[in-house]
Amino acid sequence: MIVLGLFTIGIIAAVFLIVPPAEGLGNLVRIIYFHVPTAWLAVIAFFTSAYFAAQYLRRADSSSDESSARAVKIGFISVILSTISGAIFSKLTWGAYWNWDPRQTTIFVLILIYGAYLTLRSAVTDRRTRAKVSAVYSLLSVLTVPFLVFILPRMYFSLHPTPLLNSSGTVEMDRTMLIVLMLALVDATLIFARLMRR
Repeated sequence: MIVLGLFTIGIIAAVFLIVPPAEGLGNLVRIIYFHVPTAWLAVIAFFTSAYFAAQYLRRADSSSDESSARAVKIGFISVILSTISGAIFSKLTWGAYWNWDPRQTTIFVLILIYGAYLTLRSAVTDRRTRAKVSAVYSLLSVLTVPFLVFILPRMYFSLHPTPLLNSSGTVEMDRTMLIVLMLALVDATLIFARLMRR
């Protein structure tokens, strides 16, 4: 825990002290070091939830159900944080917190899908029924994640900055910025793993 905390502090320090301003964005680029890792964490969490949901349907053990639900809760909080940081970036760059850009719209749909999971789970009182229904819902929901996060937003014009891996298949990012971003993604993954173990 201490090592992870120090690693996280190091990443934050690097974002503010080492990462250079980006062309066209200036210091606003620093928001991506929070925005991208939280989005990444959400995707990992939703796929992890589906994995444990499948495990529950195979073995009907309560620990798999609890792990699946915990992953969704972590993912839901992460996707909310990613949406908030994206809205702040939007306000600072385009003058509005929300403009129904394709990426904003698809992430909103994702929030609704997993918000419904949490609502459904809290509405079913019988433990076994809740676990089974939640597992099926998680497995169906995860099918939407690749489309809503990676595919559909790239099919339409978007104000969103060019993704790290652009349409030509090349990475166009300052080396220092790229290294810090990759380390931030590793950090987010380790934080998720730690939260799942608690």
